[in-house]
Amino acid sequence: MFRKIPLALLAGASSLVSLHTASAIEASGPAEPRVVYADQMPERPAPVRMASAERSGMGGGFIEFLFSDGQSGRRPPPQPAYDPRRALLPPMDPQQSMRQDYAEPARPSLDPKYEKQTVEYHGREGAGTIVIDTPNKFLFLVQGDGRALRYGIGVGRPGFTWSGVKTISAKKEWPAWTPPPEMLARRPDLPRHMEGGPQNPLGARAMYLGSSLYRIHGSNEPWTIGTNVSSGCIRMRNEDVIDLYGRVNVGAKVVVL
Repeated sequence: MFRKIPLALLAGASSLVSLHTASAIEASGPAEPRVVYADQMPERPAPVRMASAERSGMGGGFIEFLFSDGQSGRRPPPQPAYDPRRALLPPMDPQQSMRQDYAEPARPSLDPKYEKQTVEYHGREGAGTIVIDTPNKFLFLVQGDGRALRYGIGVGRPGFTWSGVKTISAKKEWPAWTPPPEMLARRPDLPRHMEGGPQNPLGARAMYLGSSLYRIHGSNEPWTIGTNVSSGCIRMRNEDVIDLYGRVNVGAKVVVL
């Protein structure tokens, strides 16, 4: 009996303490949540990098696995260097060459003096005659009454210029081109034949001079007008050769100076 009394007293005291605690909680109400603002956020400690097993001498195991790619302890292969040009390239088209991924180089603009214009002419050739001034790179179509139409031209490179009198023996629109054997000997990379079209070096029109291999023709390289560039032919801009083609007939006289 003596031993049971302390246990009962202890149980009663414990109950009184629990009731007192619960009453205190009810009186104070529920605790308000704590609000933490962004500028009050505690700074996170910087991550600690651990040395690899190879450097620390700690041996293999879990640390070695963390610093590897998970395959026999090998490190991941290095990534390729960043190329800023590739970020600007369009998706690759298998029908396009790599050259088309970049802009074409800027070409020099045509000197205004080589534009088609009407000028004075005081020579002795009659109307309808073509006069080619090779040194100054002009072609004149004599109009009569002291006037002529003047066009800029490209002429033969050094060693390929010539002079004389010819007649227009034939006229062709968008002519085909077959390089002569002499040209192929110098340029074996040239095609043996090319049908007429915008990519053809004879351009939009051609006027053949007598029985020679020389022509007055257009060009798909208009920036070469005003230069010594050809193998003896007289080249013009396509818009100019089309204009001249409509003004002259087969049999017209051509004087090359």
